[in-house]
Amino acid sequence: MRDNAPRSRLATHEVVNQPDTPGDRDFFASDLPLREALEREAPAWVAERLAPLGREAGSARVQELGELANRHPPELRLFDRHGRRLDEVRYHPAYHELMRLALEGGWHAVAWQEEGRGGHQAHIAALYLLTQAEPGFCCPVTMTHAAMPVLRRNRAIEAEWAPGLLANVYDPRALPAGEKRGLTFGMAMTEKQGGSDVRRNTTHAERDGDHWRLTGHKWFCSAPMSDAFLTLAQTDAGLSCFLAPRFTADGERNAIEIQRLKEKCGNRANASAEIEYRDAWATLVGEPGRGVATIIDMVQQTRLDAATAPVGMMRQALAEAWGHVRQRQAFGRKLAEQPLMQAVIADLALEVEAGLALTLRAARAFDGDARGEAHETALARVLPTLAKYWHNKRGPGFMAEAMECLGGIGYVEETPLARLYREAPVNSIWEGSGNVICLDLLRVLARHPESIAALRDELRAAQGLQQDLDLALAGLERDLALPAEELEPRARWLAQRLAQSLQAALLLRHAPSEVAETFCRSRLGVEASPVYGVLPAGTPLAAILARIGD
Repeated sequence: MRDNAPRSRLATHEVVNQPDTPGDRDFFASDLPLREALEREAPAWVAERLAPLGREAGSARVQELGELANRHPPELRLFDRHGRRLDEVRYHPAYHELMRLALEGGWHAVAWQEEGRGGHQAHIAALYLLTQAEPGFCCPVTMTHAAMPVLRRNRAIEAEWAPGLLANVYDPRALPAGEKRGLTFGMAMTEKQGGSDVRRNTTHAERDGDHWRLTGHKWFCSAPMSDAFLTLAQTDAGLSCFLAPRFTADGERNAIEIQRLKEKCGNRANASAEIEYRDAWATLVGEPGRGVATIIDMVQQTRLDAATAPVGMMRQALAEAWGHVRQRQAFGRKLAEQPLMQAVIADLALEVEAGLALTLRAARAFDGDARGEAHETALARVLPTLAKYWHNKRGPGFMAEAMECLGGIGYVEETPLARLYREAPVNSIWEGSGNVICLDLLRVLARHPESIAALRDELRAAQGLQQDLDLALAGLERDLALPAEELEPRARWLAQRLAQSLQAALLLRHAPSEVAETFCRSRLGVEASPVYGVLPAGTPLAAILARIGD
């Protein structure tokens, strides 16, 4: 970054005191907390494979692709010129380029290709980087990745569909799966009358020989151009899970009709649809009547991704704000030299470091499942829930604060901050909004006491290192001892406190003392504030800011 901003003369004035337009950046090399977390949580090959992605995601070319994919959202084409149904979504070429970057890099499949050997850490770190290119297109990447555990419920389905999922190929053509080189997966669960209460679903399935026919609607269908959808429908045995392909076994378009695309607050590069199943052909996955238990394998994977995406967006917003304040002058000094601005930026940086530490620790727990480690398995049940809840609660305020660092220019569409602000709520709502997530946390703690034990082990590893954390842990023990009827109204507090305490424990064990101590005092201590930029007296601002990078 140059010391002097570019100058330009217009008819009435010379343009000065404006930061450079960012050029090519390296999102991996410049992210010290990411590299440290990977060195700690993942085998060496993960960082080596991610390094080229960091350069590509940070390039001016890919950043422009993200901008174009948002400025030219998907368009629905229901019919061809002759009146035949198409039910196709047409995307801008920029969207396809971003999908190619992700899928040809194998980031949708790496968790399964390298399962138990760092694959989940690689997937999560890649998603963190890809989100900084453009969050919306990451939805089908996540869905495709997350479908694999459900496919494994049926050996025949796995044999038919897994090779296409695991192919490092992006093939957007509307063709039967057998004619394509690579496949993507979507999900369709929620309906108008129930939302997250999927047991109220009315879509029903009727047996048709070895397969089934689905009839009903879905209020949200993620990634409607996927090659197959995992979906829920009622049978005589109860709610069941099905795989509904876009094309039937005889190569005909399946009777999955798109009614409209959602006009969303953000997430504009990604298509979300309302659909109707009109006697659509499908295959049962898992046991009849066990639909929720079957598809939860996918949901658990998507929740970890939904916990990671806001951290990636926060990192991007932090980088934009930091780049701006280091070049912009006000009141005779650069903004980055002013103590109050330093406190805001440092506080934002602390949030990113803490979020990154928690998501990569959760990813390691997922890879631990393949090795059969009881502690890691227990953590994998609960860490995505905590991280998804808390990271998404912190996101919208983070984006607003980053906008303020830029002032008026941050509020206009030429910078990515307006796009990030619109995007910020989606991962909190997707796969269970805040209350649903907190109720799920209570269910996990009630049904899986081993998860409580695993959480305690993680927290106790940092006990005695910092007094604010010690006091927070004592309070958590009191809350966890409450009867269920008293704990439910406090479920949000419990989720917040567990997430923050886990972040603090990880930072105390692994991050520089300046970062860890400040995080504990500003999140758990008597000076804790919901507003960014309120840090305790004596905070070592320079040491924290030095870790942000360019």
